[in-house]
Formats: sequence, C-alpha cells, structure tokens
Amino acid sequence: MQSQVSSLNEECGIFGVWGTPDAAFLTYCGLFSLQHRGQEGAGITINDNGQLRTKRGLGLVNDVFKVTDLQELQGQAAIGHVRYSTAGSNTLENIQPLSFNFSDTQFALAHNGNLTNALTIRKNLEDQGAIYHSSSDSENLMHLIRLSKEETLDDQVKDALRQIKGGFAYLLLTKDRLYAALDPNGFRPLVVGQLPNGGYVVCSETCALDAVGAKFHCDVQPGQLLKIDENGLSVSEYTTNTQLAICSMEFIYFARPDSDIYGINVHSARKNMGALLAEEQPVEADLVTGVPNSSLSAAMGYAQASGLPYEMGLVKNQYSARTFIQPTQELREQGVNMKLSAVKGVVAGKRVVLVDDSIVRGTTSRRIVKLLKDAGAAEVHLRIASPPLRYPCFYGIDIQHASELIAANQSIAEMQVTFGADSLGFLSVPSLIKAVGLKTGEPNGSLCVAYFDGKYPTPLYDYQESYEQEQAALKHCLKV
Repeated sequence: MQSQVSSLNEECGIFGVWGTPDAAFLTYCGLFSLQHRGQEGAGITINDNGQLRTKRGLGLVNDVFKVTDLQELQGQAAIGHVRYSTAGSNTLENIQPLSFNFSDTQFALAHNGNLTNALTIRKNLEDQGAIYHSSSDSENLMHLIRLSKEETLDDQVKDALRQIKGGFAYLLLTKDRLYAALDPNGFRPLVVGQLPNGGYVVCSETCALDAVGAKFHCDVQPGQLLKIDENGLSVSEYTTNTQLAICSMEFIYFARPDSDIYGINVHSARKNMGALLAEEQPVEADLVTGVPNSSLSAAMGYAQASGLPYEMGLVKNQYSARTFIQPTQELREQGVNMKLSAVKGVVAGKRVVLVDDSIVRGTTSRRIVKLLKDAGAAEVHLRIASPPLRYPCFYGIDIQHASELIAANQSIAEMQVTFGADSLGFLSVPSLIKAVGLKTGEPNGSLCVAYFDGKYPTPLYDYQESYEQEQAALKHCLKV
C-alpha cells in the first residue's frame, strides 16, 4: 500500500473466514491476534445471506469493535483487516476492508503489502474514467476486476492479479465466495486453516488460526488464487512465473514467535539467528539480555551458544505500542522512553551483551544503550540478530527510503559511536539464510534479503527512478 513521499510504511494483517455462524466474532479474535501487524485502524466486512456490511474505524481492534458491533454483524462469512498506513494517509477512507457497492453486486477487499506499479495503474484507470474512493493502492485490484474483459469472475480476478506488481496478499469477499491471492514471490505470509465445523480460515499468520481454534491446512503458495464457496475450497494459479522470496523481516521482526511460516517456527528461527550471531560476533561479557519482546528469542540463542547467562536486564511496559510500528518519529522516540526500563539489580557493574533483532533508524538502540549505562552497566556490547538495513523495501514494510536507515548513512564504527556502545556487531546475510533454513532451492533460501544487499527479486517499476536517485545521493556516505 504505497505511501506519500513523507510517510513511512509497515505491515498489515488480514483475516477471512467462510462457513461458520460466528464469523464476525472469529474475525475479531483473529484480528486481535494480528494486532502486532498494524495499529492505526481495523475493519470487518460480514456476508449476511449475500448482503455485505462493513464496520471499520481508527484505532486498535478493541477500540473499534464493541460487543454490540459484533452482535449486529451477523453472517456466515467475513473478512477483516488491521492497518498501518502503507498506502495513503491514515484516514477512515483508507481503513480496510474497502467496500464496493455496484448496481449488480457487492465486493469487499483487504490487502497486505505494497504495489510497485500502483501509480501507473491508477493513472491509466483514471484516464479511462475510473473513480477512486481512497488513496490506497489496494483499490487498484477492484477497478481492474471490473474492467476485465474475461467472462467469469474467476478469470476476471486472475486477469487483474496478473496486472498488479509488488507484494500482496489479498482477500476478496463477494456475496457467494471468498477469494485469497498471493503475489508471485510470496513476500507476505498467508495461511489456510479449517474450523472444527468444516469452515475455512485464511489469514496472515498461523497464530491467528490458533486464536480461533482452526487447524492448519496449508500455506498459500506464490501465484495461487484460492476460492472458498458452498462447494468448499478450490486452488488454482493465476501465474506460473513464480519464485518464493518471503520477506526476511517476517522472521526477524514482524511475525509473532508462535507463528509458523512455510513450516518454520519463527521463535526457532530467531534463536538460530542469535546462536549464529554469537559465533560470528563473540565478546567477553557477564550476561546476555534481549530487547523485549521481538528480540528475546535471539537473545536466548546468543546466550546458549556463548555459554553466558541469559538475564532479564530490560522490562517492557506491556501496555505500550511497538516502537517501529509507530507512525511518526516523535511518537517512536517517546515510545522508547515509555515502554522500557532497565533492571538495575541485574545490570549494575556488569558487562552486558544487548541483543536486538534489527536497527532501522537507530532511535531505540541509542536510547537503550544509554538506559543500561544509566542503570550502572559497566559495558554494553550491542549485537544485532540481522544484517545492517541499508536499502529500502518496496513490498510493504516501514523502510521505503534509505535516508531513514542509519546503516545506509553511517559505517558500523560510526554507528557504534552514535549508540554509545562499547562494541557493535551484526549477523551476516549467509547466517540469516542459514538460521531460517527454508532449504527450497530458491535463491537466498527463498528469502527476500534486498534490504541488506540491494538485490531486489522483482523490477521496481514506479519506484525505480526515485530509488536510483536516492542511491546516487547516498553513495558518497555508504560505507560497507
């Protein structure tokens, strides 16, 4: 979902269910378990005997939906969405699911990802008379479906999917079916589960399946279109030109540790990252601590591999939002102060290995190192369980401009000084790939690691010119 130039972008979470009388409540529960993927807005569209009705709003899931809302949203199928603005501004018109009421039918769609040719498509469609109701790139799919010359809705959806580029996991609800589609590279995770009553669930992570009591059925594969209707689940392909390149940041940061992605448990992958980090970046120290919560798995792995004790050196206020997911830099910086405190009795006088999952802008790292030293830590050795983020992402996460990435503007030695750390070390790209261990035979172990090496698995389309200009401007200060 493409942003304005000054905006920052992040993930979203999607959830869909078909064939159960408590569809709205299950969707609410599913979205609640996916809240970590977006905190700006939430929405649910229900299918009530062929009539689609939508409730959406700004804020967290439990802010948007009350008991009375769920009681009113009665139906056998639903789709839902939690949003962080990756396309367009954070306004109600962009909160999903987006609903479309045509003279002959209704649609609702939810999208996780970012389209790289959205501007070109929108200009072409507006030249043909299309009227957009939001500034989100997600809306492109609906216009392409309606303008398709194909005869059946199945073929119209496939035709539209072949025209959009970039990262996308789509859910599309109609009066008589639920579609799910994944881009040809599978940048975003998408899984299918089955409820005890036989109904189906499609969602961003397996943790949402667990939340509603659904049994894992399959991962949606790149280039696939799934259809769920009264006849059950059917799977087809809208393209065979596919190459799995799932976003490595899903394993590093975004996904919940209890989720599995293509059969790999996220917690286990993060522990492996920490263990390999200890091998590559050892240091003499007294203890290891992790930045709660997404770095705890990697910190455990580092401690086990290094033989150092793992301690709770930092405590998180569980009622604060994730720093990286905050929409403005001011809120991110304020969030660091509000959400973390050091355990003085643990770190005072100790040489501390501080493990974090990644460094994006550097805000959190600088403040946490200071937090530990203010608490009396003798030394703070910062270890990052991913490679330096030096290149933007164009497939749907919050790093679309290299100017926002501290590793694109400073060397490791310079970053160490900026953070006030006694040493600084990162995981290598080969070790990241090894830690995840998908072993599919695809390049980079089926991971997208473009944020670390600048080698994108697809053309950048609308972004190519601006990317080249930015890289040229940064070239003089990029020190590998």
